[in-house]
Amino acid sequence: MAHTRIRKFNTKDTYPEQKLDNDLCQAVVARGTTIFLRGQCPQDLDTAKDIGSHDPVEQTHKVMQNIRQLIGESGGRMEHLCKVVVYLTDVRHREAVYRTMGEYIKDVHPVSTGIVVVALARPSWLVEIDATAVIPD
Repeated sequence: MAHTRIRKFNTKDTYPEQKLDNDLCQAVVARGTTIFLRGQCPQDLDTAKDIGSHDPVEQTHKVMQNIRQLIGESGGRMEHLCKVVVYLTDVRHREAVYRTMGEYIKDVHPVSTGIVVVALARPSWLVEIDATAVIPD
């Protein structure tokens, strides 16, 4: 059984003043094996080396690639993604980060929370995303 997504929406409708296109929902009902991911940052999963970019789009691509890779290594797919929490060090990066994130969650509809923080673990990091996925029974 696939997850039930309650009250699906797209951010282009809820935030018309911003150039966003994210498929989200208000709630996800899921049954199965839960995958809890550590907050993912713009670094290589094997070496923990920073990607060396101060561009929020490039950083978000790496973060989302890490999320996709870890869900896959856990036996899941991006369609099993249920929740993301997005941590930004600057609210001005929100649109760029969410637009980029939207490329990876198109038609998935996870729930999402965004938080602006003072700093992340490395001064060069602009974005961190923690994610939860559930592989259906």
